[in-house]
Amino acid sequence: MPQKVRIALDAMGGDVGASVVIPGAAISLSRHPDSEFLLVGDRAQIEPELAKHPALKAVSKVIHTDVAVKNDEKPSQALRRTRRASSMWLAIDAVKHGEADVAVSAGNSGALMAMGSLNLRTLPGVDRPALAAVWPTLRGDSVVLDLGATIGGDARHLATLAVMGSAMASVLFNLERPTVGLLNIGSEEMKGHGEIREAAEMLRAMNSTQFNYIGFVEGDAIGKGLADVIVSEGFSGNIALKAAEGTARQMFTLLREAMSSSWLARIGYLLARGAFQKLRDKLDPNKSNGGLLLGLKGVVVKSHGGTNAEGFAYAVDVGYEMAHFDLLTKINQMLNRDGSALVQAQTAQEAVS
Repeated sequence: MPQKVRIALDAMGGDVGASVVIPGAAISLSRHPDSEFLLVGDRAQIEPELAKHPALKAVSKVIHTDVAVKNDEKPSQALRRTRRASSMWLAIDAVKHGEADVAVSAGNSGALMAMGSLNLRTLPGVDRPALAAVWPTLRGDSVVLDLGATIGGDARHLATLAVMGSAMASVLFNLERPTVGLLNIGSEEMKGHGEIREAAEMLRAMNSTQFNYIGFVEGDAIGKGLADVIVSEGFSGNIALKAAEGTARQMFTLLREAMSSSWLARIGYLLARGAFQKLRDKLDPNKSNGGLLLGLKGVVVKSHGGTNAEGFAYAVDVGYEMAHFDLLTKINQMLNRDGSALVQAQTAQEAVS
C-alpha cells in the first residue's frame, strides 16, 4: 500500500469541468486525508475553485493545459486532435510515468478508453480492457462488467473478465472468494450463444481458488445480488446498465406523481418520508458513480459526465480504494494463478472440439 495515494484528475472533463471536479476532490479528501492530487487543466478555471478549498490546495499541484476533449468527439478524432496535450491524456500520462497512482475523468468515455489503452496498454493476458462498476442490489453491492468498453468477445475474453472482476470485488468488498455469474438469457446450461457456453465450460474447468463460479444468471439476478460479480460482454452489459438507470428514473417519477395525486397521498408521503429518503439514497446514481477501466497497466476511473460534486467524489473514492489496496497487483496475481488454468481449460476444450 502506498503511504500517499496520488490522484490525477482531468479537471476539464465532464459537463462543467472544474466547478464539479474541484469540490468533488475536496469531499473525497475529507474522507481520505492521505490523498494527494494532480489537477490537470486550465489554471484560470482551476485556481479560483481551488481557493475555496484550502485543505485541498495544500495537497494539490496544478498541471496547466487549456486543451480539452469534447464530449461529442469520436475517440479517433480526440486522439488526433488532443493526443499528448489534453487534460485527459496528461492525467493518464501521469499514471504511466509514476507521478500518480490513479487517473479520474468525467470526460468522453470512448476517448478515455482509447487514450488509456494507447498510453497504458493492457496487462499481460488481457486482450481488451473492460468497464466495471459497482451495482447496488438487494443484498448489498455487486461488480458488473463489461458495461460497454468493447463490443462482443470470445469465451477467453469473458473468462478473463471473470478473473478481473473477482479481483475488483475482493478488494472492494473484502471477499476471499467472490461468487461469479455469467449474464445470459436463461440459467439453463444449453441456453445462450456459443461463446458464453464455452466461457462457462472454461470457468468450470478452472476450479479457481480465487472465485466461485455459480453458473448462468438472468438479468433480474443483477438487482437481486445473486452473485458478487456479474460478467457480460459490453453490448449486453451497456444495455442492462441503461435499462436499470431508466427504470430507476421512471420509478421515482411514478412515485412523485402518486404521492402528489391527492391530499391523502401527500399525508402518507409525509408519514413515510424517512423510508422514501432511504430508497432515494440507495438508488441515487451519484452514489454508485465511478466505473473502472479494468485490464490496463494503470488505474483509470470514469465518472458520469453530468454528475454533481458528491457524485464525482464517489468516483475519486473508487480510484483511491483501487490504488490504496493495490488492485493491479491483485489482478496480476490472479491472472498468473488462474490465467494458466484458463489457458489449460481453453486448450483442453479446443482439443475436444
